[in-house]
Amino acid sequence: MNFAWRDGERLIRFGRGVAAEAVDTLGGPGYRLLTTERAAAALPDLAGAAAAVWFVPAGTVPGLAASALAWAREAGEDPRIVALGGGRVIDSAKAVAAALGGAARALAVPTTLSGAELTRSHRHAEGVDPATPLVRCAVVVSDPALSASQPEAELAASALNALGHAFEAPCTTRANPVATLAARDAARRLAGAFLGTEVDRDACALGALLAGYALDGAGYGLHHVVAQTLAFAGIASHGQANAIMLPHCARALAARAPAEYAALADALGAEPADVAARIGERTGATRLRELGAEPQALDAAAEAAARRPQLDFTPPRAERDELRALYAAAY
Repeated sequence: MNFAWRDGERLIRFGRGVAAEAVDTLGGPGYRLLTTERAAAALPDLAGAAAAVWFVPAGTVPGLAASALAWAREAGEDPRIVALGGGRVIDSAKAVAAALGGAARALAVPTTLSGAELTRSHRHAEGVDPATPLVRCAVVVSDPALSASQPEAELAASALNALGHAFEAPCTTRANPVATLAARDAARRLAGAFLGTEVDRDACALGALLAGYALDGAGYGLHHVVAQTLAFAGIASHGQANAIMLPHCARALAARAPAEYAALADALGAEPADVAARIGERTGATRLRELGAEPQALDAAAEAAARRPQLDFTPPRAERDELRALYAAAY
């Protein structure tokens, strides 16, 4: 499938081979580029057309974006801040564009299934006023040869992050018919991608794109709070946390939104929690203890998660005891 989708002020270009046209789609050479060495090597023409390149190290977005912002202010005045990479890179680019303000725009060429290229949600750079408006990418170039290019275990974890978007979007207080339809189709594509012996990477890429769209429209709640808190605490990577927690959180969402969960099950032709568990088996780790997590660290994670305001978006709000029980179930 190959298409150009104009969604309000943004352009989304999807399909095999669209990365070869990325420089033109993004408006020509001269942009400031945030990327990683792996991603730049996968698309050298995009890196070569940049006026300046900053390689994003490991870390969390507020600190990374603060460093990238300082670099961007010295690296030229082109308003385009292009991200070539996964969620960490894309969210950093969005944070830089938000901090620069004015004509600055974030644009993205994703190399994972994070969905960050479709959402307005991101954390701000350290030192930036929290009231600063968030941004979403004005142009997205999504080529399955890049966005679904990870090794299979990492791809499965990334797909479960996207599947979490699709499971959660219909269950939030911001759910709407368009986001829900996108979420169900995304879930069907992502689940179907792992049915055979060979992963359907094109289905993964399109499913993740639609799941990101659903997340942007409906927001997130219980599952992503639980998973993100593990990642923030260093207990698991973002993908691992989503993959391990999704089967357990899916059942908690079913209790909160039974009609929406049943409709999702109909779309999948199977129990959503079971689908997540089956895909999780392809990630290499299905239990938090396999990652070396200590029980006391999970106590602290439950305390931290219980303070997150996003829990209000999947009522009834999960309290500390329920959150700790979810971590225990995944331990």
